[in-house]
Amino acid sequence: MKRIGLLSDTHGFLYEGIFNFFSDCDEIWHAGDWGCIKIYEELSAFKPVRGVYGNIDISNIRNIFPRFISFKIEHVNVLMTHIGGYPGKYDKNIVNEIVEKTPNLFICGHSHILKIIFDKKYKMLCVNPGAAGKYGIHIICTAVRFRINEDSIENLEVLEYER
Repeated sequence: MKRIGLLSDTHGFLYEGIFNFFSDCDEIWHAGDWGCIKIYEELSAFKPVRGVYGNIDISNIRNIFPRFISFKIEHVNVLMTHIGGYPGKYDKNIVNEIVEKTPNLFICGHSHILKIIFDKKYKMLCVNPGAAGKYGIHIICTAVRFRINEDSIENLEVLEYER
């Protein structure tokens, strides 16, 4: 079993409470728009980090993280990118990746809107953790934690805080 902390769209701001929320997590995943290298440094000093770069990220983040990442954890195939969309409204650049990689779990950010939806067509759980930073259209900041237990994605919990 692996415990995962998931966030996106920090835009250079890291809420102190995120460390408590992710304290029992084995890994932290960031779905892009880090905003600055300091966010990566703080998170990676705390837990192992996986992630992708977002549309606002400059070369110091883009040199560390790819646009897309796919990997297997336990028995779950994961695909992560920043701009991905959601079932029925995927970004045109991600559909080929979904078809080719056949993920069980698809993660993206960008919209600043928390969404957790099961896609029946592609048979995958789609998770956008919303925005954890202070900047953007959102009023409430969000992050997600969950467990991957063999082939099961379970115990999804949401952290909400005002920006």
